[in-house]
Amino acid sequence: MKDFATMNMSRRIPRYLCALGLLASVLMVSCTKADSTNTPAASTASTTTTNVSEVAIITTSEGVMVLEFYPDLAPNHVANFKKLARQGFYDGQCFHRVIKGFMIQGGDPNTKDDARKNAWGQGGPGYTINAEFNAKHHARGILSMARTPDPNSAGSQFFICHGDCGQLDNQYTVFGNLIKGFDVLDKIANTPTEEADRPVKRVNIDSIKIVPADSVK
Repeated sequence: MKDFATMNMSRRIPRYLCALGLLASVLMVSCTKADSTNTPAASTASTTTTNVSEVAIITTSEGVMVLEFYPDLAPNHVANFKKLARQGFYDGQCFHRVIKGFMIQGGDPNTKDDARKNAWGQGGPGYTINAEFNAKHHARGILSMARTPDPNSAGSQFFICHGDCGQLDNQYTVFGNLIKGFDVLDKIANTPTEEADRPVKRVNIDSIKIVPADSVK
């Protein structure tokens, strides 16, 4: 998968975001370079239209976050995320890379196994989708997709910006935004970390559910 690389001073810029291994730390998607030979063959997620606005409810060991989507800006990324969530792909994973003031990264199926920490940040769904870079600013709470140095290498790894990450604009695909649970985002971002920006205490992703937006209060 992809991960973010170390940034100047206390900030960091992406090496790869968490997508398949997330690019910029989001981005090994862990700060560790993924082996290009393990990159799945490209495949574009099919898009489906719906008259019902939907959101994602991410239930974690630290609380619940709710994300809205931007299908007008990145239809394939939104469709791909929803598809994986509905398949239960993300359930039981964890946020494997956390950088306070920058972002929290998840979406790697390898993180379901604590015995495979050396491979965290390098996993994906077995395919990639093409970039949908857009003008949306990587502000606090933005949901974006990780990738390797190849712009068209996103898969399943994603990140949520904890701080303003304008240096990622037009380099990573923004496809949603946090609308509830900023306190949970802060709690996760402030968790103590060890090597590779990995949380010392596991921050579990219990589930990601796609539900009608009007069902969330």
